Amino acid sequence: MKIQPGAEIFKLRWYIKQMRGWSFKTYLLLMLGIGIIIGATMASPISQISLLTMIAAILGFTCTLAITNARQINGILGLVSAAIYIIISVYAKNYANVILQTIYILLLDLPVLMLTSWSKDTEKYIHGLTLKKWLMTISFFTIVLALLYLLDTKIFISPRPVIDATAGAIGITGSLLCMLHFREQYYFWTVQGIFSIILWGVTAFQGDANLTLFLTYILYLTNDLLAFTDKNVYWFH
Repeated sequence: MKIQPGAEIFKLRWYIKQMRGWSFKTYLLLMLGIGIIIGATMASPISQISLLTMIAAILGFTCTLAITNARQINGILGLVSAAIYIIISVYAKNYANVILQTIYILLLDLPVLMLTSWSKDTEKYIHGLTLKKWLMTISFFTIVLALLYLLDTKIFISPRPVIDATAGAIGITGSLLCMLHFREQYYFWTVQGIFSIILWGVTAFQGDANLTLFLTYILYLTNDLLAFTDKNVYWFH
């Protein structure tokens, strides 16, 4: 792949082009998701953290839909949302999620912006895991899970180390598979979505965050299911 910083990201027409050609169901989900995120934010006490959460949630949700539609704009959306999520996760004491968002930037956002061929003819590069690669993936996940759990219990003390570390390890594994164009990434995104719903739901009920991220991860999970079922999405069809 040719490494070339995308100068196009500084042009409005690039963003317009990137938002065109998505599946119709994706557009419907995007509008629904933005409405839910804004509504959840307005229904909660307004603060700097809640407004940052709203911005990160909208950008992050749009990013996941862009990935589903193999659009390079997911790089810039993911980069900005991940940076804000890091601030929110530090505030909420979900430290493994800080690492997860950093990995998103390194494995998903920057490569997509630097590799101009990432979204060109994506369907030609999608492939599946062999048995050997499945075993390697499971081993990678296990090692990352152990390291994140140690981070949450020995270096930084998280109130939710098991959920935080598990959600982070699944997300990091999914990021690696996404970067390498493996369709099985959506199995990991789906399970990670479930754990993230639990993580941010528990975080909200313990008073360390509002419900916006809890609802946002439900939307993320909906996008994952869309990837399995929408025939206009390349990854499984």
